[in-house]
Amino acid sequence: MLKSLKKNLPLTRFLNHKLFTTTLLFLTTFQGTLPAKAQPQIIPFLPEIRDTDSWLPQNSEETNVTTCIRLDGRCLFTITYPQSKIAERVEIIKTRLDRISDLYFSQENPELEITQRGQENPKIYVTIGDETIQLITIGNLDFQNEGIAAETKANHISERLREGLQQGKNERKLEFLIARGLIAIGILGGAFIINKLITRKINHLKSSQESIGEERDDQPMSMLLTNRQHWNIKEVQYRLLQLAQAGIWTGSSLIIVGLFPYTRIAQIWLINLLRIPARLGCVGLGTYVAIRLSYALIAKATSALMIRNLLEFHENQRLQLRINTVTVVFRSVVTVILTGSGFLIGLSLIGINTAPLLAGLGILGVGVSLASQNLIRDAINGFFIILEDQYAVGDVIQVQDFGGLVENINLRITQLRDPEGRLITIPNSEVKIVANHSSNWSRADLLIPVAYDADIDQALHIVKDVAEAMAKDRQWRQYIVDEPEILGVDNFAERGLIIRVWIKTKPLKQWDVSREFRRRLKNEFDQQGLPLPVPQQKIWFRDDNMTNKDQTDHIVV
Repeated sequence: MLKSLKKNLPLTRFLNHKLFTTTLLFLTTFQGTLPAKAQPQIIPFLPEIRDTDSWLPQNSEETNVTTCIRLDGRCLFTITYPQSKIAERVEIIKTRLDRISDLYFSQENPELEITQRGQENPKIYVTIGDETIQLITIGNLDFQNEGIAAETKANHISERLREGLQQGKNERKLEFLIARGLIAIGILGGAFIINKLITRKINHLKSSQESIGEERDDQPMSMLLTNRQHWNIKEVQYRLLQLAQAGIWTGSSLIIVGLFPYTRIAQIWLINLLRIPARLGCVGLGTYVAIRLSYALIAKATSALMIRNLLEFHENQRLQLRINTVTVVFRSVVTVILTGSGFLIGLSLIGINTAPLLAGLGILGVGVSLASQNLIRDAINGFFIILEDQYAVGDVIQVQDFGGLVENINLRITQLRDPEGRLITIPNSEVKIVANHSSNWSRADLLIPVAYDADIDQALHIVKDVAEAMAKDRQWRQYIVDEPEILGVDNFAERGLIIRVWIKTKPLKQWDVSREFRRRLKNEFDQQGLPLPVPQQKIWFRDDNMTNKDQTDHIVV
């Protein structure tokens, strides 16, 4: 019987092919419950997404499932049946409905008669011309689920069937298809124009982000925070515009597909296909936007604090480094919190109960905490490192046998870049004794060798003159924060006398000042005729049989 019916299907009913019938049966199994009386759509070609409550499959086969019977993609009426048998019943009703619609649409002026037989479980018959077809037998679950009488349910199905057949026949007229084609062209044109405007705005945002540039070490902290704030806000705008582009093309495609009766079923299929990804995508986008906005808010709050204490921040570079470190840590914490919240929200939106999950995570957290005590120690020690300002991003430190520039610090690890360019990662729990070479100020500790036979007073005078001249130099006085200290002769070494000089500098400038001071001092020694000593050694020979004069002879090597 089913095979003979399908042989008579006209070409205009190609969507009722076996593949589409199977797809429809699968999709309708997951449809939600519609109201007892379907409300008309304000805009008829917009996607019908009212039945979105129960789109996840049920675990128990004894669960009663409510699904739609559709004509040209529109829901005519709903039926309720046990989940294990709903697909078979939907296929029977859909096959009969296809035969009814084919007969009705194929005749020029068909005579349509819809009758009801029976009281407790009415049967609905449809007569078109000389052929009568039974459409459905209304079961107890069909009307009890909606809380109405069987007769009311039968009348509702009859009314909706008549309206659906008449509407379907009107939609197959040539003038209707031409009108909908023009609407489709207009929608595509509007989408193209809007997409062009959004693309222009995206390109403008890209150029604005490139003008901000990358973060540099020599940037003032106020400018750095302002750039971070602007960059994050523009990043949010950029992603929202990209989402708007995708939404415009997706929405336009869905609307155009829903314009025509032959393709409207594809609209329902796409909506069901994209429902879970769309919900998860919205959660992901919301989480991303919240993270970026929180970054901008952190930068804004820090910038406002700097403006309130502008003089103090300008004079105290150490405080600027600390603000930068705390900002980075706050951003990491906010990222973890918001990402975890977004993950839980996403699970709840796809129907997973997060309460048992949270309880399980709590129990798991206790077990992990016992097995991961090092991680806890890392976090605690990292917290006190930041709180006590032991070091910050941009400092040069020495931890045990490792030293270098602090590139990153969070609650778990500290990352250093050593002079050879290697990135060294140290767990915070291993940071017990740390030497900070750039906390508040630094010092150039210079040891200057002078030959034993040189005039030491002249050498001290030259060292003092070079140090004072450098401290007054326009290029170097911005790095030297105090008068150089000439400590005098510090030691008698193998190379000669050692003169010690201290020059107090700004953080991280001690090496630059030391190199320049040595260069100037070497030139001045050469001009004054005081050569720097070379390593030398005296070897004495002693023989008790020699005279006193012979005993004083020595060889210099």
